Formats: sequence, structure tokens, C-alpha cells
Amino acid sequence: MDNKKELRKEFSHLRAEIRDKVSKDMDITERLLQEEKVLEADTIMLYASFGSEVDTYLLIDKLIEIGKNVALPKCGPERSMTFHLIGSVADLHEGMYRIPEPDSALPQPEMTNDTVCIIPGLAFTEDGGRLGYGGGYYDEFILAHPNLYTIGLSYEELIVEQLPLMQHDLKVDLIVTEERTVLCND
Repeated sequence: MDNKKELRKEFSHLRAEIRDKVSKDMDITERLLQEEKVLEADTIMLYASFGSEVDTYLLIDKLIEIGKNVALPKCGPERSMTFHLIGSVADLHEGMYRIPEPDSALPQPEMTNDTVCIIPGLAFTEDGGRLGYGGGYYDEFILAHPNLYTIGLSYEELIVEQLPLMQHDLKVDLIVTEERTVLCND
């Protein structure tokens, strides 16, 4: 676990140093919006970006603009997380960990085989391995909803050969960077 803690510090620093983020974020958003799974999705569940993460606010606006149901997470106790449908980023307010989240009174989406979940991460491997922030919220959520198609957004610099993953660590189905789309193996 200490190794993961050190890696989180290292990758957080590396991500904070990435140059030309605005342009890269736009490239990631455009690449993602061309993905068949996203275009065919009934609902896109994603996170409100925070700190040096790939900016998701433009993506949220574009998804709503093209008529997609968009849901964001609200964190609860003991690694619980629920998603709630929003009509715009104005529906978000500062929540747990100071991360913007929707009000729990907003409706929850119906999850189907056409629902896509975009998952945050500090670093990824080409086979879908993900180093998260250590809270376990997404691992627990995906474990409870294994049929969701999962996508990670990352900068190319944070795609690495290997990560110290445990059996319970979730893997994503697809990774989108500013340079490419990586279809991950099962």
C-alpha cells in the first residue's frame, strides 16, 4: 500500500506539471465524443473534474447539448456513491472532499447495458489497469454494477507499463488520451 501512496504523489505531481492542458483537454473531449459507445449510450455517468484532472466541464456541456442523460456522483459514508442526473453544471455544489457534486434530491439514472461510466484516475495501463485516489468509491460502485462500460480519461504521459494492482482494483474498458483511444483487454 505504501507503494501506491508514493505512486499517487508521483503521478499527482506529474499531472500537475503537464503543459498545454486546455488544448489536450479539448482533444480528449473531441476524441471521446467520437466513440461509438458514447454516441450510443443512454446515460453517461461521469465526474466533475477537480484539481489537475482532465477537465470534464466542457464534456458535460457537450453531452447535455447533444441530448444525453448526464449523471454525476455524490459520495456517501463507507465508500458509497450514488449518481444523480443533472441538467447543467449549475446543478453542482461543493460536496465531500470539496469536489463538486449534485444534490441527492436529483433523480438517479436507470442503468442499462447502454450506460457508460467515465472514471477518474491518476494513471492507467494499456490493459485498463487504474491507479485511483485510494478511496475505493469507484471500485465498490463498479463491483455492484459490473455491466457498465467504463472509460478512463488520461493524459498520454500517465499511461504507464504497469501499476501495483490488487485483484479488487477495477480495470476500465477504454482509455481516451489527447493522442489515442486504447481499447483495453479483459
